[in-house]
Amino acid sequence: MSDASILFDRLCVIGIGLIGSSILRASRERGLVNTLVAADLSEKVLKRVGELGIADVVTSDLAEAVRQADCVILCVPSGAFGAVTEVIGPHLKPGAVISDTGSVKGAVVAQMSPFLPENVYFIPSHPVAGTEYSGPDAGFAELFQNRWCILTPPPDTAADAVGRLGDFWRAIGANVEVMSAAHHDLVLAITSHVPHLIAYNIVGTAADLETVTRSEVMKFSAGGFRDFTRIAASDPTMWRDVFLNNREAVLEMLGRFSEDLTALQRSIRWGDGEALFKLFARTREIRRGIIAAGQETPIPDFGRPHGKP
Repeated sequence: MSDASILFDRLCVIGIGLIGSSILRASRERGLVNTLVAADLSEKVLKRVGELGIADVVTSDLAEAVRQADCVILCVPSGAFGAVTEVIGPHLKPGAVISDTGSVKGAVVAQMSPFLPENVYFIPSHPVAGTEYSGPDAGFAELFQNRWCILTPPPDTAADAVGRLGDFWRAIGANVEVMSAAHHDLVLAITSHVPHLIAYNIVGTAADLETVTRSEVMKFSAGGFRDFTRIAASDPTMWRDVFLNNREAVLEMLGRFSEDLTALQRSIRWGDGEALFKLFARTREIRRGIIAAGQETPIPDFGRPHGKP
């Protein structure tokens, strides 16, 4: 392993699910860290991490896990950041970079900040990447490839520390953007959180219809509904915490969505085909822009391999 490629001597990842295990795999595959520490409170998860061989040290002792770590990344549910930080705070190495992978940044800052010593660098982060699967087996080294990781450092954070963490995310394949926590939460409310809420709702509505049986919902699912069910299959604990911790931004965007939905209902009711066509043409351009930015594939059926779910 070349010392030139080492970004952190010792990296500790707390919470070994999809994101945490993918960070470990990518770090090991690219030779970015000398020692990888995996910490989780679940003995079942730790046993599996040991079997997978994706970390050098595997432990349920969070305080011991972070000792001497140059970088600590919390990959836990949004509601658990405060409790975990309270445990590890007194044991963090001076000068260490402390980060997270939460989908909501304002709540993460509020939960973690009170328990962090002044001699560490707190740089919240959000890798905008994932699948509907969870657990240590769900991770893979390419998860972050050409996806965005948003960093939301407090205004007075040292530039070199932000740069080191940004270099780490770039080294495991991500593009990096820096913005404020408040702006992040507003952006993600419309690009991620509200779409998940709509998916959960429409799948739930279909399941509750008295005139349509559950077997018919499954049998006759068209591509659009299938993709809603993929989103709605995401980790319920994580998404419960996301909505509770980003409620203001989500409610603001839901209000905008409701207004636009009312306008769409009016167009359908009055047979305003021109208004419908203009809306659909405009939204089609958004889809093309996402493809052009490399964040999706133009392959038909959303790139789903034929014969696979």
